[in-house]
Amino acid sequence: MSDVTPTDADRHRALTAQLRAAEEAYHLRDDPVISDAEYDGLRAELRAIEARDPALPADRPVGFAPADGFGKIRHAKRMMSLANAFQMGDVDAFQEAIAAHLGRAPGGWEPVTAELKIDGLSLSLRYERGLLVHAATRGDGEVGEEVTANARTIRDIPQTIPDAPEVLEVRGEVYMSHADFAELNAALTARGERPLANPRNAAAGSLRQIDPEKTRARKLSFFAYGVGEISAPVARTRSEQLTALRGMGFSTPSPFRLCKTRQDLEAFYNDVLKRRALLGFDIDGVVYKVDDLALEDRLGARSTTPRWAVAHKFPAETAWTRLLAIEVQVGRTGAISPVARLAPVTVGGVVVSNATLHNADYIAGVDSAGAVIRDGKDIREGDLVSIFRAGDVIPKVGDVDLAERPIWARPFRFPDTCPGCGSAVVRAAGDAAHRCTGGLGCDAQIVERLKHLVSRDALDVDGLGATLVEELYADGWVRAPADLFRLPLTHGDGSDAPLSGRDGLGERSAGKLFSAIEAARTRPLDRAIFAMGIPLVGASVAKLLAREAGSLGGLVGMIDAAATDPAARDRILALDGVGDRILASLLEAFAPGPNRDLLIGLIGELTPTAPDRPAADGPLTGLTVVFTGTLTRMGRKEAQLIAERAGAKVSGSVSAKTSLLVCGEAAGSKAEKARSLGVRVISEAAFLELVGG
Repeated sequence: MSDVTPTDADRHRALTAQLRAAEEAYHLRDDPVISDAEYDGLRAELRAIEARDPALPADRPVGFAPADGFGKIRHAKRMMSLANAFQMGDVDAFQEAIAAHLGRAPGGWEPVTAELKIDGLSLSLRYERGLLVHAATRGDGEVGEEVTANARTIRDIPQTIPDAPEVLEVRGEVYMSHADFAELNAALTARGERPLANPRNAAAGSLRQIDPEKTRARKLSFFAYGVGEISAPVARTRSEQLTALRGMGFSTPSPFRLCKTRQDLEAFYNDVLKRRALLGFDIDGVVYKVDDLALEDRLGARSTTPRWAVAHKFPAETAWTRLLAIEVQVGRTGAISPVARLAPVTVGGVVVSNATLHNADYIAGVDSAGAVIRDGKDIREGDLVSIFRAGDVIPKVGDVDLAERPIWARPFRFPDTCPGCGSAVVRAAGDAAHRCTGGLGCDAQIVERLKHLVSRDALDVDGLGATLVEELYADGWVRAPADLFRLPLTHGDGSDAPLSGRDGLGERSAGKLFSAIEAARTRPLDRAIFAMGIPLVGASVAKLLAREAGSLGGLVGMIDAAATDPAARDRILALDGVGDRILASLLEAFAPGPNRDLLIGLIGELTPTAPDRPAADGPLTGLTVVFTGTLTRMGRKEAQLIAERAGAKVSGSVSAKTSLLVCGEAAGSKAEKARSLGVRVISEAAFLELVGG
């Protein structure tokens, strides 16, 4: 009798559909919709449900039917996917399963070859009498796409193999090196095309070009990791087989190691994990294969995976790489921000070459309160560092391996003068950041303010990217925010240089840019306020100010009144999330002087739309809502919009004025503060129920 519940059955159907959609995106369109870690988690959940009830359809093999547009080739020997191990306990279970299948006593260790798990596209090459006759992708494991003409363009694939067996199928991975990936993306960007997300997508899409010459131009590489059908053996062991493939002219994943003990294997895994960024290509784990090929035949396979191999995956969203340099950048408020320049490494499906280092304290190994972080280890140029993506977005440095620190590495010192203008750099008491004292005399600050002005969350001027902003400023076309809306078709200095004559900016692009600038004049009021770049005035505070002021003129009047009238000051301070520091920043921004002149000039060019008013009778009318943690059923911006439509005011910080805190996963200090203040705390699901979602 089945013990499956209706909930299990429903979840099984939902998981199956979700996994198939993810597999189609990954294998057929080369455009993943979820990370490898998310996919592995969903698949593990599916297997757990199936284990509770054998009556449910069994887990399917990974892969997807070949796409239209290519011929089909049936593999002489199935190309199977590998079972995954996520920790050493899973590797121990792999060894125990081998012993059980062979009828041996538990506790032994069968020697395995440990190899790099290349993050690329599986390919099978068939040689007959030493000549390459077919190349096929994995497809669904049984039938793949014929890509022979494309495979012949790859430099690592021999066209002929002297003294090869009569029939030889070589299995391996097509991939793209970091250097070739960077070159490809640079070329795509120069042509105005969208850059590719990561080398794996680039390799898969390049191999499956209809025109082989396009594949040749993409500079693909190939690693051989084993054989399929073979008319005569070339080795007795897996490690000997890899050596034989090298002798035939193939590249094989290096390093690999014969591991005769658990300690050998664990040491190899940890070493590769730390050095993966230095390989020059992407890997996402290590594969362990029984070294004895005769035992491989005895072990055979389950329905979808071989018993003789397992893939030990790396931890999700974390990678080790070398910190090449620490550079500083000047922000629009004068803050000097340190940035880590890294040897490129893929983290969570994205190639990362830069990471934030926050400030001097973070680099030194302490937090803003002076407490020790990273066991007090500082960060230096040349260090081997771990990288993670906070919230799956911002790359950060997590840890430092002191054993790998070069002898020449020295503690980092912040500059005494601004790299943008040469003014003194100071760090005021209580301030986490070093700041340039140059103010509006600092070109770097003005350029960053202009970049902020046209950014997506501000005025969103499509076609005006950071590079073009820098060029227009350097050439004197745009020196202040208002100049953007007075941008001429020609330079106006007598040179008659046309805007459309710039690199990458033709007449059509210039026309679109002018249209985008005109559209930017009428963005919503809160975005216009945010675009001004006033320190401490983020998107949430800008919305509060917009609703309170009602117009740009109203905003200026409200701030001017607060300079002398205590009642006007209290009006601003009554807004949830606005405290003394934000008020002081507003007063400073509009105090008589050059900065006020710049802002008033910008205001004169804008005609923003009126702010949305909270619903007068919504389920959250009169409440101030804050969100924290990771939301799983919607994005943060979508949640904030839902709350506002339901009548709420959305704030970014918890205070005594907060009515409701909505907690997603991994909620931190905001949840603790809310409970200490007696603020009502609810889950994401409860929030959706509250607003009728």
